[in-house]
Amino acid sequence: MDIIPISEQPFLPLITVQAHLYNYVHVHAVIGVSENNSTQNVSMKNRTTICLVGGARKFELIGPSLLEYVVNMYNNSDVFLSASSGLAAVRIFTPQRINETTLQAEVFTSKGSPNGLRSLLQYFNLVEGCLTMIKSYQTKHNEEYDWIVRTRVDGYWNGPLPSPETYSNKSYIVPVGSEYKGLNDRLGIGDMETSEAALSRISLIPLLHESGYRKLNSEAAFKHQLDVKGVNYTLKTFPFCILIEHKYKWPIPRLGCPVASISSKEDLNGAYCRPCTPALKGTAAMTYIKKRLQRSWNWIMPTPGLELCDARNEWQENWEHIFDEAAGPKLSAVRHKFKNYTRTDCITDFEALKQKTTDWDAPPSEIICKIRL
Repeated sequence: MDIIPISEQPFLPLITVQAHLYNYVHVHAVIGVSENNSTQNVSMKNRTTICLVGGARKFELIGPSLLEYVVNMYNNSDVFLSASSGLAAVRIFTPQRINETTLQAEVFTSKGSPNGLRSLLQYFNLVEGCLTMIKSYQTKHNEEYDWIVRTRVDGYWNGPLPSPETYSNKSYIVPVGSEYKGLNDRLGIGDMETSEAALSRISLIPLLHESGYRKLNSEAAFKHQLDVKGVNYTLKTFPFCILIEHKYKWPIPRLGCPVASISSKEDLNGAYCRPCTPALKGTAAMTYIKKRLQRSWNWIMPTPGLELCDARNEWQENWEHIFDEAAGPKLSAVRHKFKNYTRTDCITDFEALKQKTTDWDAPPSEIICKIRL
């Protein structure tokens, strides 16, 4: 396995973690899920690396689902069986301020980015950091990966990630919906060639500028960087959503942001979600989506199992009960464990992570854990 940028969780604090994984033992040490708990593992002939990027908000909620339905799905693959039992490399660092250039300010718009253009560039830097670490590791260890799966670390999964071998290596795979005049950039699957085009979010900015593109949001830039590199893309459905705490208008404006309930029974394809008592569900939610949302912008597939939240306010008081019901006892058990998580626990987990790692580049565990706990 591979790169994990993780931040803003109670047990891996306000720091970004980039790890090149060869298995998932270190993650288990952190969030307390046993190794042999996957109910259906995918046996793969090809070598696959998984890249998780972004800020891990509420990671005690989404982390177990990432393990169960993404990481653990590949524990019978060559990635695990032919690899050593440790981690290849870990880099933990405090993100540095990125000064935007005139060229970047012309190509991108900060509209729609909660924290402005610099935040968007930081995210792009994390995404491309995955590619940099993968290529470096391949060169150093004479390894070659057939597939790269890239998704967000704040994604909640309610079903298994399909094996990349079920797709064509001639096309980059992205989820349907949440396109915002471009392509859904919350998950991507491709071989090394297509993934290099997809993950080069910083390096391809000059080419986008040269090609005449201006004032792009993240999704539009993602689509156009595949276009300028001549990479085809295919839309598929996936059982995950992005867990968010932001508040959004209700009723949903035509160009607004829909928020699904985490208890929805259908593939949400990276749409925003939260635990809520649904304001609309089933046929009512489907009708609402069809009448109010734009197919090329804020679309969620109108399916019978869809549930929509009224996200105008903070999470409701009984959100824990709603989450536990949706996640089930196995995955929700981690949330209960971390109610009493201490700095000592954090240090112990980081030291366990360090022992599993070949190359470790990070501050002392005591300093890392002091930031948040």
